Amino acid sequence: MYHLLIGLVINAISLWVAAFIVPGIYFDTSLMGIFTVALIFGVVNTLIKPIFQILTCPFYILTLGLFTFVINALMLMLTSWLSGEAFHVDSFWWALLGSIIISIISTFLSLFLEPKKQQYEDNEGEVVIIKHHE
Repeated sequence: MYHLLIGLVINAISLWVAAFIVPGIYFDTSLMGIFTVALIFGVVNTLIKPIFQILTCPFYILTLGLFTFVINALMLMLTSWLSGEAFHVDSFWWALLGSIIISIISTFLSLFLEPKKQQYEDNEGEVVIIKHHE
């Protein structure tokens, strides 16, 4: 549950920063609207993005992974469409720029907000993972 809430907060902050920086991305200014869009974005990335990734696997190979940016932009545009008035992206190019910013901000925030994991082997040779909440 903790991990889901942290993910929602990271998505909300990342989307808000992208809307603040990118002129082609618009946000409903209410806090509830931001978290609703973050929830939609999380669901889209969890359920729909893996399907797109499997279907476009040859493009990932041909572009050496750069096609990831295209898929992320499409997921942002889908979030815009599903969000209605709460969130809007003007064009694919703004979505591409926004998805790059969202990726950078999300990665940066995840370094500080998500729990750290430590891995070690116990006496019987089994790997044990411990999560630390700071």
